[in-house]
Amino acid sequence: MKFKLFLGLFMLALFVLSCQDEQIPKPKAKMRLEYPQGKLADLETENFSFKYNQLANAELNSDKAYTISYPDMKGAIFLSYKKVDGNLDKLIHDSKRLSYEHAAKADNIVEQPYVNPDARVFGALFEVQGNAASQSQFFVTDSTEHFLTGSVYFYTKPNYDSILPAASYLQNDIRGIIETLRWKK
Repeated sequence: MKFKLFLGLFMLALFVLSCQDEQIPKPKAKMRLEYPQGKLADLETENFSFKYNQLANAELNSDKAYTISYPDMKGAIFLSYKKVDGNLDKLIHDSKRLSYEHAAKADNIVEQPYVNPDARVFGALFEVQGNAASQSQFFVTDSTEHFLTGSVYFYTKPNYDSILPAASYLQNDIRGIIETLRWKK
C-alpha cells in the first residue's frame, strides 16, 4: 500500500513539474504594413492624361500643379507641368538637381531611365534610399512640348525603415502613372 501511495505521489509530482512552460526569449518583430491594390482612375488635363490609384485623391492645386494624396499613408505625389520652350536641357538639369539635393541625407539614389518611343514618353525615376525628405522623384517629357515632374513626400519626419512599405507602394503608383501617361497635342 505504501508503494502505491509513493508511486501515485511520484507520478503526480512528475506531472506537475513537467507541465511548466520554459521561458524562451521571443525574437524582435517588425510591423508588416500592406496596402490594398486600388483600381485605376483617369486624370485628364488639357496637356496630358494618365491613370492613377483610385484609393488616392487627385486635385488641382494651381494652374499646372497637381497633388495625388494618400490619406491612409499620410503621403502624397506632387506633380508639376511645364511647357517646353527651347529650355528642355534646363528643365532636365533642374529636375535632376532637385533629385540629387537629397544626397546629403540619402544613403543612395538609384536613377532608372524610362523610354517609351511609341507614346513619346522619355524620362527617369529617382529612388532615394535613406532618411531623405522625398523618397522618389521623376520627370517625363516628349522632348518637344511637354515636361512633367513629380515628387513623393510624407507628412512625417523621414525614417526610411518605417516608411519603406509606403514608399515602395507609391513608387509602384508612380511607375503606373509614367507607363499610362499620354500627351495631348
